[in-house]
Amino acid sequence: MPVARVMNQAGLKFDPSIYVPAVSGYYTAPNGQMLSYPFNSSTPVFHYNKDAFKAAGLDPEKPPTTWPEVALVAAKLKASGHKCPFTTSWISWTQLESFSAWHNVLYSTKNNGFGGLDTRLAFNSPLHVRHIENLANMAKNGLFVYKGRENKADATFVSGECAMATGSSALAGSVKRNGKFGYGTGTLPYYPDVPGAPQNTVIGGASIWVMAGKKPEEYKAVAAFLNYLSKPEVAAASHQRTGYLPVTKASFDLTEKSGFYKQNPGADVSVNQMIRKTTDKSRGVRLGNFVQIRTIIDEELEGVWQGSKGAKEALDNAVKRGNEQLERFEKANKG
Repeated sequence: MPVARVMNQAGLKFDPSIYVPAVSGYYTAPNGQMLSYPFNSSTPVFHYNKDAFKAAGLDPEKPPTTWPEVALVAAKLKASGHKCPFTTSWISWTQLESFSAWHNVLYSTKNNGFGGLDTRLAFNSPLHVRHIENLANMAKNGLFVYKGRENKADATFVSGECAMATGSSALAGSVKRNGKFGYGTGTLPYYPDVPGAPQNTVIGGASIWVMAGKKPEEYKAVAAFLNYLSKPEVAAASHQRTGYLPVTKASFDLTEKSGFYKQNPGADVSVNQMIRKTTDKSRGVRLGNFVQIRTIIDEELEGVWQGSKGAKEALDNAVKRGNEQLERFEKANKG
């Protein structure tokens, strides 16, 4: 049941405009109806170990901002004895989906699926191939160490094993609780020669969906709960505690006025990445059988990291296999 209907039936005010547009837009239907409640929304950022930077003779207050700089910094970290200079979690999300939006290039046609079910994948462009080739070269030289699918790499950063990582902004909460080193956050790296880069990153995390077929009194309780989560002080506290995005404008303003960002440099990186002006190429990705497509990407790119497959071959294969999934979804949902 769409969240607006849940709230309205309970007699509670619901205003979609209070939410950060880059967040609420992801959970809004083409007709403008917001379907689910944005909750633990995140975006990819660059995490780095300040202590490891100091040990390598690097400035701990200056994380690399471009991919060429990441390679140079990784080489210095390796030379200082670090066995895992750079890693990443959520390969598809960080290195293809957000990479595309960040560089203002399409991940798939039809505005990344927002324009229709007949979308087809487009992440085998020369820029995408160049990036995966660069990561493959880093892997070959021990500068990038692949630690597994999904969020497997997160633990290796928190433990101090890996010095730099691209991953969810929400990793900050785990580092604060369990990390034993100076921690820094930077923006997602980009290629400085690409026009329009950097643009904005895309959303991750999750939202709360309300299922249909329940009793009216149950929906009243759900509405009260969602109304509580929307309170600026509650949403702000959640953002500050976890590293997830502040999903409402008021919670962002409250956090900013409290001095939290000044006391915690880098905590606003995720917010700034998401509130830049979005384009049709950088709004996000909306595809059928998306989970299966991400698995296909993992399978193909693992061949690249192992050195058994070239970047172009892997991306071409992933596009071909992924398009088969999109065609299947399109046929099943034509009506």
